Amino acid sequence: MPYDSPVLELTTQLIARRSLTPDDAGCCALIAQRLEALGFRSEWINAGGVTNLWASYGSGAPLSILAGHTDVVPTGPLEQWHSDPFAPEIRDGVLYGRGAADMKSGLAAMICAVERLLAAGPVRGTLAFLITSDEEGLAQYGTRHVVKVLAERGIKPDYAIVGEASSNQQLGDRIMIGRRGSLNGVLKVFGKQGHVAYPHKVENPIHRFAPALAELAATVWDQGNAHFPPTSFQVSNLNAGTGANNVVPGECVAVFNFRYCTESTEASLRERVHAILDKHGLRYELAWQLSGEPFLTEQGAAISAAQAAIAEVTGLTPELFTGGGTSDARFISPWGAQTLEIGPINDSIHKINEHVRVADLEPLSAIYEGTLKRLMR
Repeated sequence: MPYDSPVLELTTQLIARRSLTPDDAGCCALIAQRLEALGFRSEWINAGGVTNLWASYGSGAPLSILAGHTDVVPTGPLEQWHSDPFAPEIRDGVLYGRGAADMKSGLAAMICAVERLLAAGPVRGTLAFLITSDEEGLAQYGTRHVVKVLAERGIKPDYAIVGEASSNQQLGDRIMIGRRGSLNGVLKVFGKQGHVAYPHKVENPIHRFAPALAELAATVWDQGNAHFPPTSFQVSNLNAGTGANNVVPGECVAVFNFRYCTESTEASLRERVHAILDKHGLRYELAWQLSGEPFLTEQGAAISAAQAAIAEVTGLTPELFTGGGTSDARFISPWGAQTLEIGPINDSIHKINEHVRVADLEPLSAIYEGTLKRLMR
């Protein structure tokens, strides 16, 4: 397909910028230039080395936000890519490059959708873009920071569309209407180091921790609900030992994560974990880190608009889905917006040879345009 597709052209321009998190590599400047030509007012709310663009058009309610990120994950082994990940290349109708699906095609499709929308006539209320370069990294100084700044000004959104890759097998077959919360823990269990030949003189932290770990793994934290599966506890790393086969270690470290639904809370999970550890008489330290709370957008104007737009463009009835990892939607939803994630097929995100179907780019842009029309006209 020739580069006569505006979405394809802009997607390739963004992919060509080596925006490894949190380096924006000029992506936001390019986006701001396109938006300012439409009459958007740009504001840079940068912090901690992260580039954050807030661009707004119009005034009053409703406030509809298009949100996304310019940063991408590392490429992985370059020799396994079939082409340079930052030199976008089309092969057999597929566009390859880091960020092609996650989420530079979504950003390009949003911008082109807004260009067509405004060219067709005025909109009701305020239309804004919230773009960050810190979604794939620590996510401390990106959308989280911008939301805090804007909320302190009294700004409150009505609707938000995040351009994450949400589709499963066909463009538009899923809308993300929520996400599970993510709660991390780093547990250090203390024992007493010594020689393996003198078990009466040591306290093995691995042995001490094993029954507690078995109970944690077997615990049913909740039953889930109509929108979410049950809360999941998973250990991602377990480490102990000095490297010698004749030494009982003095401590054992476990890293774990809860992906939790709205039937549990951060406080309830923490309390139950501590109760299990205490019951087993462990000496321990436990550091907690909350990546994001669960959220859910109920059926309303945003979902109805997106469903109608997707049906119009693709003929599909999208599944309303809450699975997968976390996204910046977890910061926007508590701000008060009906928040959805709509984007291309997510099969290749974060993988070697990340890609997006060229034939999906203009229809994705049409879905964004159709959703905004229904919310703002």
